[in-house]
Amino acid sequence: MALFTIEHLATQKRIFEGKIINLRVDTLAHPHGLTTEREIVEHKGGAVIAALPSAGSIILVKQYRYSVDEELIELPAGRIESGEEPLAAARRELREETGYRAFHWQELARFYSAPGFCTELLHLWQATELEFVGKRLDEDEATDVMVLALDEAWNLVVNGKVRDAKTVAALGLLSTR
Repeated sequence: MALFTIEHLATQKRIFEGKIINLRVDTLAHPHGLTTEREIVEHKGGAVIAALPSAGSIILVKQYRYSVDEELIELPAGRIESGEEPLAAARRELREETGYRAFHWQELARFYSAPGFCTELLHLWQATELEFVGKRLDEDEATDVMVLALDEAWNLVVNGKVRDAKTVAALGLLSTR
């Protein structure tokens, strides 16, 4: 049985509204008198794409991430815009970051990125039957596209070269199929 559930919400205070995230602090009151606060990052969710240009290969992107001051190797991914469906976001992000479009899509999984403090739900899509049509990067983005064998991509995880959670999860799932 959960100590605190949404039924225990006493107050909710929005402390920041941004372009990508909102921050709030919820005060929870337990019937026995105990209160606690939860800091919550609200996020609209994201689409993650396992693009497979051929059997046994996958597309990864290398890009600089300011928040960790590192260049990371990741699957193509991005946030779902207001009113946008997850598949539409996946199609848009694949084209923007890699220059590919896919003719076949299958949703593989949905998972939370950090449920201890964040509402972000990620939708993992498998994209096949790819065609290169040219990148459409946002003006503040730069990516290097990598096409690797799936086992080579998993070895990057094992060797600590891929540390992005969504990519680790997706490559782990693909390695069991």
